[in-house]
Amino acid sequence: MVVLVKQGTDDVKLQRLIAQLQSYGVQVHPVKGTQTTILGLIGDTSAVDIDQIASIDIVESVKRIQEPYKNANRKFHPNDTVVEVGGLKIGGGHFQVIAGPCSVESGEQICEVAARVKKAGANLLRGGAFKPRTSPYAFQGLRAEGIELLSEARGQTGLPIVTEIMSASHIPLFETVDIIQVGARNMQNFELLKELGKLKKPILLKRGLANTIEELLMSAEYIMAGGNTQVILCERGIRTFETATRNTLDISAIPILKQKSHLPVVVDPSHAAGITSLVLPLSLAALAAGADGLIIEVHNNPEKALSDGAQSLTPDQFDGVMEKIKGAAAFFGRVM
Repeated sequence: MVVLVKQGTDDVKLQRLIAQLQSYGVQVHPVKGTQTTILGLIGDTSAVDIDQIASIDIVESVKRIQEPYKNANRKFHPNDTVVEVGGLKIGGGHFQVIAGPCSVESGEQICEVAARVKKAGANLLRGGAFKPRTSPYAFQGLRAEGIELLSEARGQTGLPIVTEIMSASHIPLFETVDIIQVGARNMQNFELLKELGKLKKPILLKRGLANTIEELLMSAEYIMAGGNTQVILCERGIRTFETATRNTLDISAIPILKQKSHLPVVVDPSHAAGITSLVLPLSLAALAAGADGLIIEVHNNPEKALSDGAQSLTPDQFDGVMEKIKGAAAFFGRVM
């Protein structure tokens, strides 16, 4: 349930209204926008007398919300959330490109790629230290050493680092990580999400292979319910009957998420396509659909990559892609 307060209401009357609403046994989260103040009621609102609340002179209107997610709901928070990391802004008209290899393989590799993607215009560095793989025999990542190498690359380039977490037990290792990524396979690892909700660190939450948009938002709600509101949603393609691409990029998810939620939305065209030649067109389509950023895989030698070489751009290819992305971002009025 949300209560819209009339513009110009003084704080004394507002606090009196909040206290009255709390007497019903619900939590009240005030959100002050540029035009109005919204009070979001979380909990069992069945006992709330809507007519009585609506009759109060400072109340504009009272609305019940049917969606089960509250914190992530745009009805509670009409203004776009802007996530800040390392002086960069994601969301609210700010567009960022996150780039780097699927896996951190060596210090030389990650530092070389970091320098090249920064030169091309990327502002954040991605790289997998812990790698969830379908086969138990595939490369699983360098783990703690991988995070150390990412930190070394950040020291050389100044790029904030983004890497994936696999387990709540690994959280202490991620203290130096700027954005913690939750991969598609862990989107509904609710115990992990609860622990991430206790952090004061941005979380990049990827949509699962076969999960609905509402399920993605409910996973974001798990994190936000713990107090961490710095959540970035990521559309990375879903599994369909189509075999021409690795996954099917759900472009429609971008405007739908922007309508339903105030959280920033980034797109991963590399995992969606699984084919390097499709990274550019999917990136441009995502930008046009309203995405707040992209996460692109770049490897200095894709043919010898230990994971996902087929979808990774070379640094030279990434240079060309970034030129097109910069032009499109300027056309759509995005700040990079």
